[in-house]
Amino acid sequence: MRRYTGKKWDVRRWAALDNLRGLTLLSMIAYHACWDMVYLFGADWGWYSSAAACVWQQSICWTFILLSGFCFSLGSKPLRRGLEVFGGGLLVTAVTLLVMPANRVVFGVLTLLGSCMLLMVPLERFLNRLPARVGLVGSAALFFLLRNVNSGSLGFEGLRFFTLPPWLYRNLLTAFLGFPPEDFSSTDYFSLLPWFFLFLTGYFVNRLWRERRRIPMGGARVPVLSALGRYSLLVYLLHQPVIYGLLWGLLRLNGT
Repeated sequence: MRRYTGKKWDVRRWAALDNLRGLTLLSMIAYHACWDMVYLFGADWGWYSSAAACVWQQSICWTFILLSGFCFSLGSKPLRRGLEVFGGGLLVTAVTLLVMPANRVVFGVLTLLGSCMLLMVPLERFLNRLPARVGLVGSAALFFLLRNVNSGSLGFEGLRFFTLPPWLYRNLLTAFLGFPPEDFSSTDYFSLLPWFFLFLTGYFVNRLWRERRRIPMGGARVPVLSALGRYSLLVYLLHQPVIYGLLWGLLRLNGT
């Protein structure tokens, strides 16, 4: 990950970004191990449906999306990166449809992140004309306003300001945008609305930092976290098969 020093780009990676991404990956791996135990191996863990577990899950996806937006303008070859991540999302969808269709992933987080990156390729030149503070406040406000769009209204969580018309919720295309029909199902669903605006929030946070000529993050590398963060796409694609295999083996050894 390149960093901005005030005069030029430094090709050294920001250790703290990789560390944070790696820590979030570990949290995600633990969360998905619990998901596998509950939904694939039948563990009776009532707490997994609690508000605390929901906050845990949301902390993971919010961090990933904000980090992705923050890092967009730091990496090279954004079109290639966007296609790789979007392709990873398509691979996850294809595998889950073939192997476990009842728990399929359609428009999961990789599809979202890849879509955001691809949209940013043509949009960045226009977004750069916006003052960073305006972009940050506007993106965050739109995210909070549209947070409930998947469930048919404008608002954030328990706050519902306006009910959206049912005709918006029609098919797979509208589901990709943020308006899923009643028969749509996915175990991991992140539509463009509202999540693109959280991605943009991270992007404008980076813009503010660069405009102030500050080096956003430094610090020492934590080897395991840094390695996970640096190869986050590969880790994401492989973690569920590895978790499933390990849990299956442990349960067989335990005689359950």
